Amino acid sequence: MVSKQSLKEKVSDYQEVCREKSPRELLSYFLDLFSNRIALASSLSVEDQVLTDMVLKVNSGAKIFVLDTGRLHSQTYEVMSKTMEKYAMAYDIYFPNAQRVETMLKKNGPNLFYKSIECRKQCCNVRKVESLERALAELDVWITGIRKNQAVTRGSINTIEWDEANQLLKLNPLANWHEDDVWDYIKKYDVPYNTLHDQGFPSIGCAPCTRAIKKGEDIRAGRWWWEQPEHKECGLHPKSRKKE
Repeated sequence: MVSKQSLKEKVSDYQEVCREKSPRELLSYFLDLFSNRIALASSLSVEDQVLTDMVLKVNSGAKIFVLDTGRLHSQTYEVMSKTMEKYAMAYDIYFPNAQRVETMLKKNGPNLFYKSIECRKQCCNVRKVESLERALAELDVWITGIRKNQAVTRGSINTIEWDEANQLLKLNPLANWHEDDVWDYIKKYDVPYNTLHDQGFPSIGCAPCTRAIKKGEDIRAGRWWWEQPEHKECGLHPKSRKKE
């Protein structure tokens, strides 16, 4: 296991070595270097489906985990099943702490996220962030499918960066890809995807917090649509982490 400080100090070196690498070459480099200390965090989004295909073609035994919030669309579970069948693989599934969920719902009700930004972020924290922290606890590197042009909150991300909040390396192989690049890959390699995308859902999260968008709307408009764009993050990708 590499020390956190040592990893942090190597970020610029990794960026230089991997500057000209394609997403698949980047994944191959880090999967080989970190072996069982690296994993893909998949939300079953089209970006994460692209990365799942790339990762498993490099290493069929690579670790891929999913945060099951308990409020996902049925179509999300369908694409999960299809992916497991296509690649003969199994996800590591992380559920939220049952006691924390029960306490939260008893106090604020099942749809607390509509009440305020604070309540919505509390729900995201209990159902997603705490599970992510457990998933990342044994890792040195995590892989994500976030892209720069997905949201105003993601415009400054790098392909390789230090995750200060979680204290490990973070790879965003598709950071510079556009939506067309993602769909071209999905079609070319017949990668399973969530059928909600065909129904006007470009970005898919929990069922109560996701809706289809109208023509011309921003691709993240259907996520927490009652909030302003600058607030539209669930807490999985913060610059720093405040502990409760």
